[in-house]
Amino acid sequence: MSTPAFTGAAESGASPIINAAQQYKARYLTRQVGDVEVFYREAGPKDAPVILLLHGFPTSSHMFRQLMPLLSQDYRLIAPDLPGFGQTKSPPRGQFNYTFDNLAKVTEGFIDALGLTRFVMYIFDYGAPTGLRVAAAHPEKIAAIITQNGNAYVEGLSDQWGDWQTYWREPPPAHREKCRSSLSPDTIKHWQYLTGTDPTLMPPDGYTLDIAYMARPGAEDIQLDLILDYRTNLERYPAFHDYFRKHQPPLLAVWGKHDPAFIPAGAEAYRKDIPDAEVHFLDTGHFVLETHSPEVASYMREFLARKLKR
Repeated sequence: MSTPAFTGAAESGASPIINAAQQYKARYLTRQVGDVEVFYREAGPKDAPVILLLHGFPTSSHMFRQLMPLLSQDYRLIAPDLPGFGQTKSPPRGQFNYTFDNLAKVTEGFIDALGLTRFVMYIFDYGAPTGLRVAAAHPEKIAAIITQNGNAYVEGLSDQWGDWQTYWREPPPAHREKCRSSLSPDTIKHWQYLTGTDPTLMPPDGYTLDIAYMARPGAEDIQLDLILDYRTNLERYPAFHDYFRKHQPPLLAVWGKHDPAFIPAGAEAYRKDIPDAEVHFLDTGHFVLETHSPEVASYMREFLARKLKR
């Protein structure tokens, strides 16, 4: 099938990354989507190609603070906080159901509110099942996909999901409470951030902020709701694969090969449905951008220069 033109794509002769960083200026904004006030950070020219950056668990758009300056000279980067995360203000439990379907609906509303008709989607962790719901529903809007430890295949799940899988099968209170340890400061810092990384390269800013956000009233119960609903993402995998096979979006996987949750097989699996998918592994863990933002930016620039049409 024909692919709509993607106007304004960066040329292969784009300015060096260092120049982009020197000229970086972010904007911190909000946009109302129904009952949700979505906080987002934005950088880059308004008329440049758009990259929509979708964060994961347990973080926020703050995770993109090092990547955005490296690309903002030639791209318009937009990074929202999902409902239940960061600075986005959403209704409490009971008034808003914290499910991945609803995260996707709010993301769709956000895209429409900003008038985004064609964009690159960067997906990480929870941002993957959220963003892929949007992509499968609106394939005409997706110019390319960058997946950074954003899983869509059972092959990508490590052997560390036991408590969550038990909770999915049997969601009584005891199993819910056992998953609460996934939200602890120790787990966030040492398992999520430091596993598989050189600790001397890991800035404390990311995990310190995530731990503070998790300590807010009601935050843990929202996250436990999402942990239970994560089982629906595996149910959606066949639909995601069908989207990949039918529409063949240009796809770049940049993967921390020591991720304790999403193993390298998850990156390689994309090639089953998108044979031209490009896969690169980096010597780090789950939060690749904390230690390897320049490398990811370089891979993205080279890939997008080839794949996006003017």
